[in-house]
Amino acid sequence: MIFTVISYCAAFLTTISFLPQAVKTVKTRDTSSISLGMYALFTVGVICWMLYGLATLQWSIVISNFITAIFAVVILSFKIAGLRAEKKER
Repeated sequence: MIFTVISYCAAFLTTISFLPQAVKTVKTRDTSSISLGMYALFTVGVICWMLYGLATLQWSIVISNFITAIFAVVILSFKIAGLRAEKKER
């Protein structure tokens, strides 16, 4: 039981840590300091963890990585849109 509680606490804390970056990115639309490669790999990794959680029925992993994937996809989308806009300006 204690390990289940710990897993949900860990999932909550690591997931919520991405909220400030997502909010800042949406508000400012500035992704200049974010690495496209790193965020693309991170997003794929989060989705893989979510699939692993589904396969093993570990709901703390599924839920936290699903929410983190949403934040990551939003940030990644803004990064890609910013790079496209920069490319058009050149």
